[in-house]
Amino acid sequence: MWYFTEEERALQEVTRDFANKELAPHAEKHDSEETFNIDAFKKMGELGILGITADPDHGGAGLGATAATIVMEEFGKVCAGSTLSYLAHSMLCVNNIATNASDEQKAKYLPKLISGEHIGAMGMSEPGYGSDAVGMKCKAVASGDDYIINGNKMWITNAQYADVVYLYTRTGEKRNDLTTFIIDTKATEGYSVSKEIHKMGMRSSPTGELSFENAKVPKENRVGAEGDSVSHMMRNLEIERLTIAGISLGIAQACVDQCLKYVNEREQFGKTLGNFQMIQKMVAEMASETEMMRHFLYNICREWDAGKVSNTAAAMVKLQLPKMATKIALDAIQIHGGYGYSREFPLERMMRDNKLNEIGAGTNEVMILIIAKNLIKEAAQQ
Repeated sequence: MWYFTEEERALQEVTRDFANKELAPHAEKHDSEETFNIDAFKKMGELGILGITADPDHGGAGLGATAATIVMEEFGKVCAGSTLSYLAHSMLCVNNIATNASDEQKAKYLPKLISGEHIGAMGMSEPGYGSDAVGMKCKAVASGDDYIINGNKMWITNAQYADVVYLYTRTGEKRNDLTTFIIDTKATEGYSVSKEIHKMGMRSSPTGELSFENAKVPKENRVGAEGDSVSHMMRNLEIERLTIAGISLGIAQACVDQCLKYVNEREQFGKTLGNFQMIQKMVAEMASETEMMRHFLYNICREWDAGKVSNTAAAMVKLQLPKMATKIALDAIQIHGGYGYSREFPLERMMRDNKLNEIGAGTNEVMILIIAKNLIKEAAQQ
């Protein structure tokens, strides 16, 4: 984008090179075997991007949503699964700690998370509470110098590898009585990864269910005061929705790039596919839609960095980009015909991976509710 800073342009080049060298060559293998590219993840720490939004005092890069989304786009082009694990670590765990935790908690947990020595996750969704996250039942009860936590968390990215979990719990009877804790998984008795989840897409991103059975967590691990976590949750959801849309942008661009290459090589009826008007129409629309995605997303990221973005705008981005990227991936498969449907090309993986982006961080339907509710309320107040 024309308004990227020199630092953001340098980040784009570095992460693109890293993606092509460390992620792309292994993407198909990890998808097929449902394995985690932990070697590349550790190297992300060396690259200095695991704490991209965190304060430099704790080893972070001190950048914003625009920079974080640049990384998502470049990584998402080649391996969306690894990118999702990166997002869960850097946006859902590290960014939350960097934004909401005390100085003592930041000093204790951020350095190892940012270096890559530790892997982070976030526990919000539950087996019976997905879109209605605030209705969660996982409960923390104060007991002396500790809290006793009981309950389960579902669909947790990085679950099997997490050293640190940023956990949302219920601490009161009112709907918004939610409290957050930082869980040191290796030191918490009663904590376990009770189930490994196998998925249609994002298969190189480990996902599991977390169980807490009378898990004892020190009060010093509580983030902020009791009952004040809903505002933290909603604020972090905004940047999560922007950055997960960055993965969809990367997938869409990769589909366009693959199609442009293919239509210049593949011949039918004595000429390349690029000579057929129906193919030209599809390619032109895919490229135009991807460019629309890019401008919409980065403009809203820029507003977020300036402190001006609204919850409505973040929801609009989250609704439209993943939905459009799925359409683009399906068009790319159609252009490739039987090859697109086979695993000989990465397009079927890209389509499977992107479908998660229409579900995670708020489903399309929830985004529609948020957008409509906010617009109607604003109109009524005029």
